[in-house]
Amino acid sequence: MTVHNLYLFDRNGVCLHYSEWHRKKQAGIPKEEEFKLMYGMLFSIRSFVSKMSPLDMKDGFLAFQTSRYKLHYYETPTGIKVVMNTDLGVGPIRDVLHHIYSALYVELVVKNPLCPLGQTVQSELFRSRLDSYVRSLSFFSARAG
Repeated sequence: MTVHNLYLFDRNGVCLHYSEWHRKKQAGIPKEEEFKLMYGMLFSIRSFVSKMSPLDMKDGFLAFQTSRYKLHYYETPTGIKVVMNTDLGVGPIRDVLHHIYSALYVELVVKNPLCPLGQTVQSELFRSRLDSYVRSLSFFSARAG
């Protein structure tokens, strides 16, 4: 099992952070276009799920999978969206995405007066701690690729 990549978006669709680990295929478009496509897809899926669900959706949209990967989604009350793509063998990881938001993003970016909010995260401490955390996950395989 493995992690392919991770996106952090703000409430306006700005990609605050992007990381890759075992991504085998690139989109073939500039990263900015990829970020817009990903955010647009998330916006559409969330809307579709909320309108079509036969039950009251307390947690809303959490994940979807294709024949090749699984997209995991976590949205905070402030509108920050954490998206992680993994392989199909990874189960629910809501707690992992919450940890990335609360223990890494909030502690190392939001509470850091040197990190302007609403802009791409420039903090090397955040990047290195995120990388270490993801590599420590039980479903991260150093041999994938």
